[in-house]
Amino acid sequence: MTRLRTERVAIGAVFTTLALILSYVESMIPVFFPVPGMKLGLTNLLIVFALYFWDGKQAFIINVMRILLVTFLFGSPSTLIFSLSGCVLSFIVMMIMKKMEKFSIVGVSMAGGVFHNVGQLAAAIAVVSNTKLIYYLPPLMISGVITGFLIGILSSEMLKRIKKIRG
Repeated sequence: MTRLRTERVAIGAVFTTLALILSYVESMIPVFFPVPGMKLGLTNLLIVFALYFWDGKQAFIINVMRILLVTFLFGSPSTLIFSLSGCVLSFIVMMIMKKMEKFSIVGVSMAGGVFHNVGQLAAAIAVVSNTKLIYYLPPLMISGVITGFLIGILSSEMLKRIKKIRG
């Protein structure tokens, strides 16, 4: 029992570190999106993978730890507000969809991408008290679908390969 718990903590730490690295790498990639806040969502690869590899609790802990570390190392209080709002909303949606067992990992990831953007946009509207930011919603939803699709495919492939290795 202790060995399994230790292994779980160690692997969780590795995943948190990888998510932190991917966050940093993503911040270094020049992105030419017309809407502020659009990103590739590379760290979601690890979160979606962890959601299916372990469970929701472990994936959520990795995600929150990554957000806290990124905010502490590279961000600001607004980084924390926007990231956590997107994280929590998208994670709730992904957990519900996964538990329904009617959606593929790609569909769950796509919903996660969309609702992450919705959560961040809702936080932005609340912080700046400007409802006109809602006009960013359509392009943010489109980018969430596209990046969620790609992340879902990559996560699915990672899971298949890990299952082959584990036997």
